[in-house]
Amino acid sequence: MGTDGTRIEPASVADFHRVLADHPRYWGERDMRALHLLAMVQEFGDTCLVARAGDGIRGYVFGFVTPSRTGYVHLIATRDDARGAGLGRRLYGAFAAAAARQGAERLKAITSVANTGSQAFHRGLGFTARVEEDYDGAGRSMVVFGRDLPL
Repeated sequence: MGTDGTRIEPASVADFHRVLADHPRYWGERDMRALHLLAMVQEFGDTCLVARAGDGIRGYVFGFVTPSRTGYVHLIATRDDARGAGLGRRLYGAFAAAAARQGAERLKAITSVANTGSQAFHRGLGFTARVEEDYDGAGRSMVVFGRDLPL
């Protein structure tokens, strides 16, 4: 448990529905609902985590470990009133530990070329970043992050 009373634990189906209901609190104007897949929570529960406190879910990370031993972070978000206190780093740390327990040796994440906040956050965690052309389809470049474990 963090000093602020936040504990990081596996996400439940109810947690999944809660973060979707509160979507703007995590993502602002960006509509990221299509990337939220309930199967992630149901099938990769050990690496889909929420940061819970008395006032609800302050943040979450959904990811999984690939057969090639990569811990892939599909989504990570912190609630608008919980930013700037290191919660994103704590979520990444908890995900990295869970992924390592499943045999992961490295971490990977992607973001849009326009998402400079995500790019700065990942670089601050020691990730390398490269732009990969057509990553998300023709003409849709993405920034691909990678780094070895441990975090």
